[in-house]
Amino acid sequence: MTAPNPNATAPHTPSSPSPSPAAPLTGLRVLDLATLFAGPLAATMLGDFGAEVIKIEHPAKPDPSRGHGPSKDGIGLWWKVLGRNKRTMTLDLSRPGGRNTLLRLAATADVVIENFRPGTLEKWDLGWPELSAVNPRLVLARVTAFGQFGPYAHRPGFGTLAEAMSGFAAITGEPDAPPTLPPFGLADSIAGLATAYAVMTALSARDRTGEGQVVDMAIIEPILSVLGPQPLWYDQLGHVQPRTGNRSQNNAPRNTYLTADGTWVAVSTSAQSIAERVMSLVGRPELIDEPWFATGADRARHADVLDEAVGTWIARHSHSEVIAAFEKAEAAVAPIQDVREVMTDPQYQALGTITTLDDPDLGPIRMQNVLFRLSATPGAIRWAGRAHGADTTTVLTELGLTGPDIDALRTEGAL
Repeated sequence: MTAPNPNATAPHTPSSPSPSPAAPLTGLRVLDLATLFAGPLAATMLGDFGAEVIKIEHPAKPDPSRGHGPSKDGIGLWWKVLGRNKRTMTLDLSRPGGRNTLLRLAATADVVIENFRPGTLEKWDLGWPELSAVNPRLVLARVTAFGQFGPYAHRPGFGTLAEAMSGFAAITGEPDAPPTLPPFGLADSIAGLATAYAVMTALSARDRTGEGQVVDMAIIEPILSVLGPQPLWYDQLGHVQPRTGNRSQNNAPRNTYLTADGTWVAVSTSAQSIAERVMSLVGRPELIDEPWFATGADRARHADVLDEAVGTWIARHSHSEVIAAFEKAEAAVAPIQDVREVMTDPQYQALGTITTLDDPDLGPIRMQNVLFRLSATPGAIRWAGRAHGADTTTVLTELGLTGPDIDALRTEGAL
């Protein structure tokens, strides 16, 4: 019998906004003040597992992610993913009414996520002293390009700068080509995931101490962490990793190869046993006996020989033949897929990685599912990104504001 897939979420609509009581973060309230990607993505990750996320945007200047990338019928599609599981309201924090309302909301919240330049919240008298005074158990996650202090702290910055500064771009691309930046928000995404982890770490500490704290997340740091031991290599050996294209300095063969029917596959041989299986499969078992074949680093120094052997064999076989042969040999291979193949890939389908939900603006839509599967308390996408300020009145009414109170805030320009 096939085990149930906890990621196979049924369609949900904003008319049923409450998370399941079994969702692990049910009862956690998050105020998302951030814009664009890293901070909002952290809030999305928390919302996916049951947290109540309230997205607070400026009344006249919504989160720019609403306008990033392709749109349909004037509706930004990126926002539908980034804004999922969030209620939306407007608030101008620079106005007295906006400031006071945020403090009232913060008193009810567990987490505030912001990504203003350092000093901005303080300029509005909404810094940590003010926020913690109304809620000593609050966790304030501050996500900026360079962190809250240091010579670059007040510079404007985006994930692209982190991809450049961290060493990622320097090692990405072909050896004789310029450094290469990723065509998507890599550093922002890594920082978003790291921020969600940092928030949960701070909440765990709060369970022991009863007190909240500040998370200082600099986007330039998490990407450096995932780049591996480069600082240690340099510190101990003076080693600077060069650009190697699709090849690796640590093992070979490791590359992309063209099949007979014009598709591409990727091969990796990080384990010695896999490397030996690949060479046997492609009809070059004599290479296994070469003295240099015994270690990944030595194989990498003979990548030309190994790439020629693997590439020649793959070029004589169709895509399906290559995948089948590698699978039979228990060697590591994967097709180079674009999003069209991702949407129909049988492994992604089995995992429920792409899910369908009903959206009041666009009808049935497909997007990435929650990030991981929990067997007892799974996450779920309850709704896609909502319209700017859609829940302002509802949230403020729940907070205890009356109709005249809300009207006064609108007259002030705070909403």
